[in-house]
Amino acid sequence: MRKGYERIADEHCGGCNHSHPTVHVGVALCGAVLVLTSMISQWLVHDDQPYASMICAIAGAAILSYPLLKTAISDIMSGRFLMNELVGLAILAAFVLGKYQEAGIVAFFMWTAILIEERTAIGAMRSVEDLVKMAPSTARRLGEDGAETEVAALALKIGDKIRVRPGENFPVDGTLVSGVSAVNQASITGESLPVDKSQGDEVFAGTENLTGAIVVEVTRLGEDTTLGKVRDLILAAEKTRTPIMRIIDQYVRYYTPTILMVSAIVWFFTADLMRVVLILVMACPCALVIATPSAAVAAIAAAARLGILVKDVVQIEAAAGINALVCDKTGTLTHGVLAVKKLAPAEGVELSELLSAAVTAEAASNHPAAIALRNLAKTANVSWTSPESSEEVPGRGVLAHTPNGVIRVGRGTWLEENKITLPRKEEEAEEQSGMSVVYVANGSRVLGWVGMRDTVREHAAEAIEQARENGVLLCSMVTGDNRTVAEQVSARLKMDDVVSECLPQDKVAYVEELKKRGATVAVIGDGVNDAPALAAGNIGIAMGAIGSDVALNSASIALMSTDLRRIPTLIGLSRKTRTTILQNLVLGVAVIVGGIAMFIFGDAQLRQLADTLGMRDSVLKVLIAAALHNIGSFIVLFNSARLFRFGEELLVSEEAEGSGIGALDVEAVR
Repeated sequence: MRKGYERIADEHCGGCNHSHPTVHVGVALCGAVLVLTSMISQWLVHDDQPYASMICAIAGAAILSYPLLKTAISDIMSGRFLMNELVGLAILAAFVLGKYQEAGIVAFFMWTAILIEERTAIGAMRSVEDLVKMAPSTARRLGEDGAETEVAALALKIGDKIRVRPGENFPVDGTLVSGVSAVNQASITGESLPVDKSQGDEVFAGTENLTGAIVVEVTRLGEDTTLGKVRDLILAAEKTRTPIMRIIDQYVRYYTPTILMVSAIVWFFTADLMRVVLILVMACPCALVIATPSAAVAAIAAAARLGILVKDVVQIEAAAGINALVCDKTGTLTHGVLAVKKLAPAEGVELSELLSAAVTAEAASNHPAAIALRNLAKTANVSWTSPESSEEVPGRGVLAHTPNGVIRVGRGTWLEENKITLPRKEEEAEEQSGMSVVYVANGSRVLGWVGMRDTVREHAAEAIEQARENGVLLCSMVTGDNRTVAEQVSARLKMDDVVSECLPQDKVAYVEELKKRGATVAVIGDGVNDAPALAAGNIGIAMGAIGSDVALNSASIALMSTDLRRIPTLIGLSRKTRTTILQNLVLGVAVIVGGIAMFIFGDAQLRQLADTLGMRDSVLKVLIAAALHNIGSFIVLFNSARLFRFGEELLVSEEAEGSGIGALDVEAVR
């Protein structure tokens, strides 16, 4: 929690040693009370500088100024020139002039600015802390006799079984072994409706069990859980810096010398040291320092609430320039959950023999086709054996060594490359109808073929249309599936381009070609067989990354749900963030320049206003300078805070539709 605060608040004050928010508030209040007492005492006795008033002012100013001056001196000793030096010079000049109340006012408002930024940073980090607290610290472990024992969650081991009751959060990631329930996964995926879970489904730490008492087998613990990885990704993203931040860092070292030069010129021509104090106060670049970090933190928090994990804040800025989307088909534009629609055994081969051989070869695979075959075999009570060894050939199929020979299951072209002759007549007609066909062969003997079909995701077409509305000029689909199936899916989604029968290297080549044409390419895939293409794109987006280690590690952005509408939402958030940063910088510069100009050229008007209010003109000017300084910071923070609510209409839309996102079949991601 401290690190996030130090990153923002320390930039503001150049590394002040802030110990705790409560201490800061106490210091500020104590000094403020003394300075205020001095001012009230002076007004009551109608004396310019009574001893009681002066002592209170000196004490209050000293309490408020000491930490700021100490840090400013430390900065100078280490060769840094940041905001503290301007504040320190203003306070010292006020002390030299005997303007103790003014020195106290300056220091108090600087403390106020620090506290505002500190609370903003702590608020952002508290959301991460709350995320961690979602996972309970204890669990009910089941013994061999079924008896429950309450233990610390950290004492659990992989393979332990725990019972989770309705209304409780899951302490670890696991697989449901008995019972059924509905689970609220909003904390991780951002989905609006509960997801039904039954035996074999995965559950995740920090999500809430809603309806039934269930037994879960532990699969991941502590930082290895999906929740732990989400937390680490958010923290890592908040430590990174956008290109705009780095540009500001390059020029910030010139800022303080420039302001000091302006102050020296004003002092030379006016001989008014108090005016120099006011310029130094106004020139403190608090609003500029927090302009970019505050917007970036708000954007990361908004994205995380929607189930969009940004691993590097640079990607938030980069996503604004996306003008080409390259989407995988299976598992991305479609559900990736294939169903067997037709079994076509060769002459002399039984249906059960064809299915058993296919499942034997695919026994160790997590490809959607393998899952579809296993599901059918279980339903039909067809048995199979585990192969002696198996090997997946990316984009082509599976090869398995069994006691009865070498079984190949895959694309027809791959089997033909291995000198296997295929009867390609009826099956070609099935491919024309939009069905994916895989062949099964034992040695050189073809056992038959299997036809499978996938379904397009509910909101895929809507997401593509929204992407175009957000400035995306090219929406392409690349897939290893056959041309007919690919073109049918592409036509339904109104894609601009489709490339079928692609191997992983073909997808990479396609992405590289788009980049050579000047496109900023976002590649969307499932994070495993699409990993090379994800890495090749300007931005890689892993779909349905919940529970998937590979997906979380292979892409620069991970969507914890499978709702494609989050992609145009991400682009919109990126552009809104970029606009907000520019607004913040303009506002910060306007406040500083406007304030300095007012104190250089508006001295007579300010004196007249002070006379009208019956105040010392120096006190009024310092109050105005400090107030303008804080108003600038407030405006920037509130402007950035608007990003927290970005994307709420998507969540409202999901809830209104009553569809939610649905349970994620992590096992079906390849």
